[in-house]
Amino acid sequence: MQNPIFAAIDTQEPGRAADLAASLTGVVGGVKLGLEFFSANGPGGVRKITETGVPLFLDLKFHDIPNTVAGAVRAAVSLQPAILNVHAGGGATMMKAAAKAAAESADALGVAKPMLIAVTVLTSLDNSDLHAVGQLGPPTEQVVRLAKLTEDCGLDGVVCSPREIEAIRGTCGADFKLIVPGIRPEGSNAGDQKRTMTPSDAMSAGANYLVIGRPITTAEDPAEAARVIAATITPISTQ
Repeated sequence: MQNPIFAAIDTQEPGRAADLAASLTGVVGGVKLGLEFFSANGPGGVRKITETGVPLFLDLKFHDIPNTVAGAVRAAVSLQPAILNVHAGGGATMMKAAAKAAAESADALGVAKPMLIAVTVLTSLDNSDLHAVGQLGPPTEQVVRLAKLTEDCGLDGVVCSPREIEAIRGTCGADFKLIVPGIRPEGSNAGDQKRTMTPSDAMSAGANYLVIGRPITTAEDPAEAARVIAATITPISTQ
């Protein structure tokens, strides 16, 4: 996938999601569906979106005991997402179980194994938020710690804020995939994101994929908004 943009479709409405996915097919590298859509529409709703042919980032952030997460990953692989994620905070045993389940399920089903990545620290959190839940020190320290653990567990990469790209690259190297939300084009509203960066700056810093939601999906012409953003960036290799 040479186009690094995944458009985040955050809606409960299957019709709107399908329309957005169809309009963005061939314009973005893929779409992201998360908990809001999945909770309202389940696996059947996801399948209707993938029928458009657009690659899917299934953003369900699994975080539970290892056996439960392994079972959830096996079920999710049947939906053939291009990218699937878990929470790195679930620990090494959980992440290794997820990686094993993804590989085994893909092999059994005869489908491509999804890129399995881990969430480090949500981009809606800053230092004060982390301190309130007992995490001392700046977010970057926790992000890099979790990224290294993720790499050691055999996962393909992490979700991180654009502000942590360079630090993770310095620890985990060039082949480790970085999927980066918190992307806001120049002049757009940051919304509930606290650690943001422009698309061009994030790609220059070393991101592999950019997750962009409202600047695309709330635009009068989402496809044109995506094209304008894509024109500002130069993708690095995503293979």
